[in-house]
Amino acid sequence: MADYDFLGMLEAAVRWIHVFAAILWIGQTYLFNFMERSLEPSEDDNVSGNLWMVHGGGFYLVEKQRLPKIMPMTLHWFKYEALTTWVSGVILITLRYYMGGLLVEPGQSFWIGTGVAVGTILVGWLVYDAMVRSPLGRNERVFAIVGLVLLMAVHFGFLEFLSSRAAFLHIGALLGTIMFLNVWDKILPSQRKMIALAEKGKQPEKSLMATGPLRSKHNSYMVVPLVFIMISNHYPSISYGSDQSTLVLGALLIVGWIAARMFRGS
Repeated sequence: MADYDFLGMLEAAVRWIHVFAAILWIGQTYLFNFMERSLEPSEDDNVSGNLWMVHGGGFYLVEKQRLPKIMPMTLHWFKYEALTTWVSGVILITLRYYMGGLLVEPGQSFWIGTGVAVGTILVGWLVYDAMVRSPLGRNERVFAIVGLVLLMAVHFGFLEFLSSRAAFLHIGALLGTIMFLNVWDKILPSQRKMIALAEKGKQPEKSLMATGPLRSKHNSYMVVPLVFIMISNHYPSISYGSDQSTLVLGALLIVGWIAARMFRGS
């Protein structure tokens, strides 16, 4: 079998895994968002609310506890969908851009482009995390405006070192990495700490309890424009191929965030 056939089959398989894992991850995010805004009040002080649902012929009662008083033998964690989506995404970018010749334009340095792209994604996470933990993170509107300006600035800078297509997609990679690290570096550890404190009969701090909902909310906003960014290679004339691609990106982010607010209801 020719090398290009093998790589094509590998990319097709990884892309299938990537898309399906993303469907599961995004679907769970919005399912839990639906449950959050549909909970009915409960008389139990430790229960934020409960919800009856029907699906596939089955009836389900969901109860949200403020603190886990009854620990089940099996606690289901929603984390591997995020991991699979991110890892498969990294493989796809490597195959298509770093091995497939799409990272830079003629005359641009591959190694400088690689350093800028990878370094910016890593630094982008640190900047985002610092913003969330700073006073800026307590003002949603200002946080969104600053985030919009920074993302557009990063994209504009990318155009100096990456191809227009790679610049657009690596903004998506940056958002996807932030979403992944929100889950694995912030949401999951905070939940584990809450469980450990509950088992000892201790009350978690409010900041610890707020970490998961806040980071999950950010993920639900980032994912809407992210989906279009990741399929933008099919629509170059209205995305990365535009002479005003940075402005197009900014408009796309705004429209995506408005759509996410409509989906969330808040």
